[in-house]
Amino acid sequence: MAEKRKGARSIKDIPPDILEQLNKGEIETANLTEWLAVDQRLLLENLLLQNNRKEYLNPVLENVDQLKKQTVNTINETIGMGLLHLTAKNKDDEFLLKLATHPADLVRCWAAYTIGRNNDLQLKEKLDRIQSFASDTHFGVREICWMTVRPDISKNLEESLSLLSEWTMHDDENVRRFASESTRPRGVWCEHIDALKQNPGLGLKILERLRSDASRYVQDSIGNWLNDASKSQPEFVVEICDEWLRESPTKETQYIVKKALRTVRK
Repeated sequence: MAEKRKGARSIKDIPPDILEQLNKGEIETANLTEWLAVDQRLLLENLLLQNNRKEYLNPVLENVDQLKKQTVNTINETIGMGLLHLTAKNKDDEFLLKLATHPADLVRCWAAYTIGRNNDLQLKEKLDRIQSFASDTHFGVREICWMTVRPDISKNLEESLSLLSEWTMHDDENVRRFASESTRPRGVWCEHIDALKQNPGLGLKILERLRSDASRYVQDSIGNWLNDASKSQPEFVVEICDEWLRESPTKETQYIVKKALRTVRK
């Protein structure tokens, strides 16, 4: 197996040949710097030319050009939504499959939007289909995929928490982490879920099962979930943390609790 690339520390330090490969969709981004450096318009153009779908280019780029705020995430979402619309209109499932397994992480992010924002899918089917993105080896795909279904999770909170509580038993730490990260009351780069800010106890069916998880990645997410909740319901979080420490005083739980209470006990 080839050694994992480290990636440059700043955009100007990315070697031209690496940037070219990234924009052609031949390789994954190695870190956040590269992720921010990819020209998604150029990547889209290359992807569509490689797959004889050139007629999809202008409609999608027009949508991107109309964005008031152009960030990596807004462009990513707009391209994903554009491809969802065009593939649905042209019954082009074959192309959708290619996107989902593409070597370029940003293309797989677009594919996640074609699932997460597809209004023809019921919540359970959406979550089932998004699970392969939740277990993606690339950090960017894992972050984007929960954002794509977050509006549905918020809208169908009870059903979502029930379905995602099953994910807490999954062998893959990335899938377990999705259950927590996608339901954070405040979350990052996304709308808050008011019901969980007011009543974080609703999330316990997920949190309780992960309170002593062996994975640091999952522990960080649970700690952050409870820290989110502590900003509106501090007493609840203190109570839960005390209970957890009594019932399961493992080093994993201690780590989570410390992270959870960092705002309350400054």
